[in-house]
Amino acid sequence: MKKREYAIVDIETTGGNASHSRITEICIIIHDGLNIIDRWETLVNPQKDIPPPIFALTGINNEMVADAPIFDDISEKVLGMLQDRIFVAHNVNFDYSFVRHELELSGFKWTARKLCTVRTARKIRPGLSSYSLGNLCRSLDIPLLKAHRAGGDADATAILFSRLMLWDEEGHIQKMISRNSHDQNLPPNLLPSDFEQLPEKPGVYYFYDRSKKVVYVGKAKNLKKRVAQHFSGHKITPQRQNFMRDIYSISYEICATEFMALLLECCEIKKLWPIHNKALKRFEPKFALYHYEARNGYQYLAIGKLAKGQEGVELFHSQYDGINLLLKLAGEFLIDHRFCHYHTAEQGEFTAKKAPDDLPCVEEHNDKVNQALDYLLAGRPTFGIIDRGRTTDERSCIWVENGHFFGMGYIPLDIGISDSSEIKSYLTRYGSNQYIMQLIETYTQKYPGKIFRPTVLVEQ
Repeated sequence: MKKREYAIVDIETTGGNASHSRITEICIIIHDGLNIIDRWETLVNPQKDIPPPIFALTGINNEMVADAPIFDDISEKVLGMLQDRIFVAHNVNFDYSFVRHELELSGFKWTARKLCTVRTARKIRPGLSSYSLGNLCRSLDIPLLKAHRAGGDADATAILFSRLMLWDEEGHIQKMISRNSHDQNLPPNLLPSDFEQLPEKPGVYYFYDRSKKVVYVGKAKNLKKRVAQHFSGHKITPQRQNFMRDIYSISYEICATEFMALLLECCEIKKLWPIHNKALKRFEPKFALYHYEARNGYQYLAIGKLAKGQEGVELFHSQYDGINLLLKLAGEFLIDHRFCHYHTAEQGEFTAKKAPDDLPCVEEHNDKVNQALDYLLAGRPTFGIIDRGRTTDERSCIWVENGHFFGMGYIPLDIGISDSSEIKSYLTRYGSNQYIMQLIETYTQKYPGKIFRPTVLVEQ
C-alpha cells in the first residue's frame, strides 16, 4: 500500500477570490507525515497588475514578477507535486480554490482531499485566543520568517503540521481526511460541533458572523442536509468566498412542516435583513393604499410609496397595481376623484378658504369611502391551516386574519380549536406581506383539507 503523503501549500495572490484574481507566488512542501521530503517555490507572473494594498501586505510588486513564469508554464510541475497527495493549507479552501481554478485554466481537471491546519489546530489545541497563522506561531513558538510570502508561510505551516501530527493522540487528522468527512468543507471559522448538532428535521437555520450578527437565514426540509449543501462544491465567486469567511456559528429552529419553515424564513429575513440573503428581498412591497382624513374633514385615499414602519390598507409591488385598485374602488363607489391621489407625490388638499363650490357633502363622501374600505375588508378571509406538530402531542397552526398573515405556532392536542381567540393565544405574531399571502394562497389551493374556518370570528 502506497504511503500517504501531504502537499503543504501556500500562495500569494492579487486579490481575495479565485475568479477575478491570480496567483503571484506559490510554495509546495511535500511531507510524508514525519519529515519533509521535497520543497519547491516560485514567483508567478499573474498577467495583471498587483494592487497597492497587496504589495503593502506581501512586498511583491509588478517588477518582481515581470520575468517570472506564468502559471500555465508551471502547471504541469504543480499538478505533479499535488497528484495523489492530501492538500494541506492554513485556511485550506482559499488556497485550494485558487490552485484548482488555475489548473483548470491550464486544461487540467484536478481534485484532492483537503486538510485545514486552522481546523486541525482548533481540534488538537483548543482554547487558544486566535488561530491565525501568525498568532499560532507566537503561541506555539514556531518560527515565522517572511510572513505573507508563500515560502515563509508554507515553512511555518509545515512545522505546525508536523507538531499537530505528533500531538494528535485521538486520531483527529485521520477522521478529518476520511472520504466521508464533511469537516474540511466547513467554513474555516465554524466549529464542527455547530454543524454536528443540526437535526435532520424541517426548520430554519441562522448563520452568524464574528460579532454574533445574523448574516444569512435559510429554510430546510432537512436542516443538516441543507446546511451541508452550502459548504459543498467548489464555486470560486467572490460572493461565496465572502459568505464562507463570514460564518462563525449556526443556530436553528425546528418547524413542524417545511411550509412553516418557508413562512418563518420569509418573516426572519424581513425582520433581520441579513447581508447574504438576496433572493427574497425583491419580493418586498414598494407601494401602499393609504386612508386618512384631512383638516377639512374629507377622507382621502392615496397610493404612495411604502416607507419603513408604515402600514397601509393594502400593499402592492408596483404603483400600477395600486392605481388600478384605487380606480376600481372610486368607480364602483362613486368616490370623487379629487379625493383620490394616484401618484406618490402629494397633490395638495382642499382648504376651507379655497374649497370649490361643487364639493360633495362631507358626510356622504366619507360614507362612500368607508363603504369602499368595508368592501375591501369583507373580501378578506379569516382561517387557519391545521397540520401535524413537531411532536405527537401537538398540532401546528398558521393563522390568517382578515386576509393578512397573523402568525403561527403550536396548539396542544387536548385544546379545542372551535374558538379563534383561543387558537390565536398559542400563536407567535408575525408581520404579513403580499409575498407571504401568495404562498399561503397557493398552499391552500393545493391542500384544501387542512383549512379550518372558525364559525365565530373574534376581532383582534
